[in-house]
Amino acid sequence: MRINSSFTNVYKNASEKSEVVTQLLYGDTFKKLKKINSWIKIKNNSDSYIGFIRVKKFLANQKNTHKVSNLFANLYFDSSIKKKTKKILSFGTRIRVVKIKGKFCKFDNFWIKKKDLKKIIYKSNNIFKDVSIFINTKYKWGGKHYSGIDCSSLVQLFLNFNNKYCPRDSGSQMKYFKKKVKLNNIKKNDLIFWKRHVAIAISKKKLIHAYGPFKKTLVMSINETIDRIYKTANLKILAIRRVT
Repeated sequence: MRINSSFTNVYKNASEKSEVVTQLLYGDTFKKLKKINSWIKIKNNSDSYIGFIRVKKFLANQKNTHKVSNLFANLYFDSSIKKKTKKILSFGTRIRVVKIKGKFCKFDNFWIKKKDLKKIIYKSNNIFKDVSIFINTKYKWGGKHYSGIDCSSLVQLFLNFNNKYCPRDSGSQMKYFKKKVKLNNIKKNDLIFWKRHVAIAISKKKLIHAYGPFKKTLVMSINETIDRIYKTANLKILAIRRVT
């Protein structure tokens, strides 16, 4: 089955009072494991993450052709800017384009601007090249959407966008990526891990991360971040991993 809303919260348990552990974006597919009243226990097809979502009307699976390459993309009822819908797609959302007319592409019952899309096969040699589009995005535990994101989903979104597998949580990411790096040899696109936190090096001296204490995604000095996390949370770096 396929998600047909801009995003859907995935909960740890079958209750909206439960923790949001991740989100599914429009077009994401999942397997139904079990129905519990108005809830479904599901497994996300892209990373095998398990959780609970509300029962809704879902779409049939399909082979996608394009993905959203900007932070967000507005949708329209026709191939013009005159009839904009309330639905907005987030970075990394995958769709199947069925028609192209001028500067617009049609999918499902909507139109989207061509400039907001890349072909599904597109990938960059610099995986985190556009990660700065998320600067100042609100921090949200479990978020994967332009309206709110957490540290590990920032990593996962860009690896997935470049057609590479990546686990959902920082602890699983640290185990999955095997190439170890020492702090004095760090370079752009390396991942720095603490307990339940990950940041992306954008140079030898700076990193970007969705940082809970500052409630947003921001660029910081690597040394400043190391010192701050140690002083405020008594946590040291667990590992540094190279993903390319």
